[in-house]
Amino acid sequence: MERILSGMRPTGRLHIGHLSVLENWRRLQNQYRCFFFVADWHALTTSFEETGGIKKNTVEMVADWLAVGLDPEKSVIFTQSDVIEHAELHLMLSMIIPLSWLERVPTYKDQVQQFKDQGKDIMTYGFLGYPLLQAADILIYRANAVPVGEDQLPHLELCREVARRFNFMYSSVFPEPKALLAKISLLPGVDNRKMSKSYSNDIGIFADPEDLTRSVNSMITDPARIRKNDPGHPEVCVVHKYHTIYSLDKVSGLEEECRKGGIGCVACKKMLHASLDSILYPLREKRKEIMSRQGYVQEILSDGAQRARAVAKETMKMVREAIKL
Repeated sequence: MERILSGMRPTGRLHIGHLSVLENWRRLQNQYRCFFFVADWHALTTSFEETGGIKKNTVEMVADWLAVGLDPEKSVIFTQSDVIEHAELHLMLSMIIPLSWLERVPTYKDQVQQFKDQGKDIMTYGFLGYPLLQAADILIYRANAVPVGEDQLPHLELCREVARRFNFMYSSVFPEPKALLAKISLLPGVDNRKMSKSYSNDIGIFADPEDLTRSVNSMITDPARIRKNDPGHPEVCVVHKYHTIYSLDKVSGLEEECRKGGIGCVACKKMLHASLDSILYPLREKRKEIMSRQGYVQEILSDGAQRARAVAKETMKMVREAIKL
């Protein structure tokens, strides 16, 4: 089976925008040999002053993964820092990669400015080099493919360039990983901005019914609609956007009713709440069961680290032989 690799940073609770990503991972583990990792070193690139929650967030996030359906029998699930070969390969690759390659990554200047606007300076050596660490994460498993959204394609192309440069300079150790472009549902936050924990406009995948009710009730609807029977414009409504994903069998009828003023926003939100809760309830119950098993997540991470290191060590043996070290 071909290999794929993907990961997430342990920066806090996952929101519903992550659900389609995890559902895609769940499907992929039946077709590929999957390596899914907690990117705790990557969390340091922007949160180097706030490290207290990383260990707890790691356990919480892996429990989320398992509840959505990742299977440790099918996938290797581990924490990045438990496989020291990631850092070793990153160091070796940093010796051959031109600085200009990192400076031209599109997200670099954007994120530096974004954090600067928030009063935080992230212009560190580690942040500049994080796309190369991402490349090392992928190449250490000689992954054939990486599931990505379109916004991540420049990072994957850098990884491919790194692989080509190493293979040309030394010997052909690394495959050039292809992109597995997934159809990921891009959900807005309840206030119609980008969904983000920092904006407090997200809906947790495992939000309890009360939190879910508050979130749905606070969703922005058509601002031009004053009375219940006023004609609505669903294309500008956050609730409608969610219906197109989670109430697909009802959305055409709801859209028609909205446009002619046949259904009010309160009733529409109640229907969305019911749709969301029917999806999230079994995930909440599964997660409770996982968290009730003392040490279960830690066991999975420990086993996953051993399995990941076996592959990573094999790769580093090939790298050292290629470089003649």
